[in-house]
Amino acid sequence: MAKSVGVTLSEHVFTGFVVDHALVGDLRRFPEGEDDYGALVEMPTEELVRTICEQVAAVSRGSTKLDAVGIAVPGLVKNGVVEEAPNLPQLKGARLCDLMINGLKAQGIEAPVTILNDADGVAAGLAAKHGKLDSIIRVWTLGLGIGFGRYPFAPGVWEGGHTVVTLDDKETYCGCGGRGHLEGVMGHRAMRLRFLDMEPEEVFEAAKKGEHRCVEFKKLYHKALAAATASSVHMAGPGKFFLTGPYVGFVDLPMLKDYTQQMVKMSPLQSYSIEIVHESPETRVIGSAVSAERAAGC
Repeated sequence: MAKSVGVTLSEHVFTGFVVDHALVGDLRRFPEGEDDYGALVEMPTEELVRTICEQVAAVSRGSTKLDAVGIAVPGLVKNGVVEEAPNLPQLKGARLCDLMINGLKAQGIEAPVTILNDADGVAAGLAAKHGKLDSIIRVWTLGLGIGFGRYPFAPGVWEGGHTVVTLDDKETYCGCGGRGHLEGVMGHRAMRLRFLDMEPEEVFEAAKKGEHRCVEFKKLYHKALAAATASSVHMAGPGKFFLTGPYVGFVDLPMLKDYTQQMVKMSPLQSYSIEIVHESPETRVIGSAVSAERAAGC
């Protein structure tokens, strides 16, 4: 049985000890307060790395030899280097894998370290939870931004949140500055910029009451996700798509399926499925550990 530690970074650092694809003991969260959303952004890279290493040491149950440590971060990761991290900008360019290996050695822990995108961690966690570790899983994570995860890992950029879903010149709400992106429609930040007088939750409530501009945005929201999903089907084939994240409650699944069906007409590609799941930090942590174990050959 592999003994590993999974870590996921979002508004908080969540860390857990994982044995045989199951969490052992409680998760650790840093910072401990529910509302300390800006704390990680304000931490210098060295301090953040040190904090993660301390959290790993705290959950490892005295083990100085772990089979793997997996760390999921929001951003573009390649060969252990965080090439882009819009939500944690201090990590951009950081050789995070090397920093973590050295930091863990300072804690007396030796282990292979894998750095992965946080949405890939979600995909791996859902694959483990649903007993589909031998299947291809794709997941859209709907949060401050839009993540796209895939399990098993495959080389590539996979920045699905920046899929171009509209040619409208006015669609410039994506945080990266690009035009027509999925995240520029569905991202929480993008929705707040679009509706300066309403919170996203209020927009969807108003849509239920028939307010015209909110109804039209709800249609755009679902057409955008359908377009990105259909593009993935056309490029990589059909399969299972999970929708998850803190704002997955905005999704009207029948509407989404209807729009997607209008976009995927080739009969060999129509065996895809879309399912809403309410994942948790535990799922993300387990997925990070599972991904690291696979990378280490466990």
